[in-house]
Amino acid sequence: MARQYRSDRLSQEIEKEVSDILRRKVRDPRLEGITITGVEVTGDLQQAKIFYSILSDQASDDQKTKDGLKKATGLIRSELGSRLSIYKTPEISFLRDESVQYGDHIDQLLNKLNKK
Repeated sequence: MARQYRSDRLSQEIEKEVSDILRRKVRDPRLEGITITGVEVTGDLQQAKIFYSILSDQASDDQKTKDGLKKATGLIRSELGSRLSIYKTPEISFLRDESVQYGDHIDQLLNKLNKK
C-alpha cells in the first residue's frame, strides 16, 4: 500500500515538473502546444511513462513532436534529477495520449446520431 502511495505521489510530482520544464527550459519550437496529461511510474520507481497530447491531428506535427521530445529527453531527465528529492531519477519515455482523439471521435458519432 505504501509503495503504491509513493509511486502515485512521484507521478504527480513528475507531471508537474515536466510541464514546468517544457514551458520554461526547453526552447524547441517543435514542442510548443504540448500538454502533459499523465505519468505512470513503475512500482520500483525506475521507469516513468509520460503521456502527452498536442492540438494538431496531422501526422507530420506528431512526428515533429516525437523528434523534439526525443532530443529533449536528456535535458528533461537531468532537470528532474535536480528538482526531485529521490535516490535515482527514473528513465523516462514519452507516449502520445490518444484519449483526446478518441473523445473527439465519440463526439462526432453522437452528433451524427442527433442529426438523424
